[in-house]
Amino acid sequence: MLIMVFAEQRQGKLRKSVAEALSQGRRMADTSHDRLFVSLIGSGITGLTKELIKYGADEIFFTDDKDLSLYDTERYASILAAAVREIQPNIVLFTHSAMGKDLAPRVAERIGAGLASDCIGMEVTGEEVYFVRPMYSGKILAKVRITTTIKMASLRPNNFPVEEKNGQGQIKEFKVDIPAPRAQVQKVNLQDTARPELTEAEIIVSGGRGLGNADGFQVVAQLADVIGAAVGASRAAVDAGWQTNQHQVGLTGKIVTPKLYVACGISGAIQHLAGMGSSRCIVAVNKDANANIMKVADFAIEADLYSVIPELIKKMVEVKNKS
Repeated sequence: MLIMVFAEQRQGKLRKSVAEALSQGRRMADTSHDRLFVSLIGSGITGLTKELIKYGADEIFFTDDKDLSLYDTERYASILAAAVREIQPNIVLFTHSAMGKDLAPRVAERIGAGLASDCIGMEVTGEEVYFVRPMYSGKILAKVRITTTIKMASLRPNNFPVEEKNGQGQIKEFKVDIPAPRAQVQKVNLQDTARPELTEAEIIVSGGRGLGNADGFQVVAQLADVIGAAVGASRAAVDAGWQTNQHQVGLTGKIVTPKLYVACGISGAIQHLAGMGSSRCIVAVNKDANANIMKVADFAIEADLYSVIPELIKKMVEVKNKS
């Protein structure tokens, strides 16, 4: 079973979830005693090959061109589709990120492949591969079988264990005609922060309408910075203008699967629960004991968040200073 992984990078840095996709690809390749191929596209990206080898890449097809410094859907899809046609893998894996969600279906259409998106698991039974993905806002888990020769899937971050295992690491420059863009990207505004990206974060601290106002997110941010977390927000907080939509967690925002999710002043509307309900541990701080979030939380704290969170920050700082 030949496996191929698209190694997503931004500004010369691999996404954290790429290591998860590579590790999963390596495990599947080992099971079938086959090779793991990687496609790497961008500008000035040859230095990333060492990291790809560390997570099991046997052959790396890289396309490095100054015209690929910014992500362009048409160009990336054209290059990746050409790489898939040449390698002819059985399975192609993507990360379920903004780029992956945009790129994977376009490549699938070009090569006539079936696509299972937002997968949280994969099961191999003989020659068959089943992709496990949530449906109906996470109410059920579906095992999907793709019938096309080439099967494609995007993997939700924080669901596949990372394992370092060196691959053979053969590096090949993949030269292909780069099509002229139909639209020109003038500028990309990326979030400038030391905090982890929301969908890949292992810890998230989120705030909701219970914060009372936008200033309440200062407390949320302080706790997040102390414990190395990303900052999230409910739709109500975003609609109120207290946070930007890039922080929104929920069915109409970002789907997250952190190890720890701290909900501050969030009631737990069904749309929000659909976005973070798969978190491994949920801590809720809310004055309303009957709030939906308190019913699904592993640890529910019925109290004023402005009395709990500052104390928690204080204790965490004390612990960090002692260590």
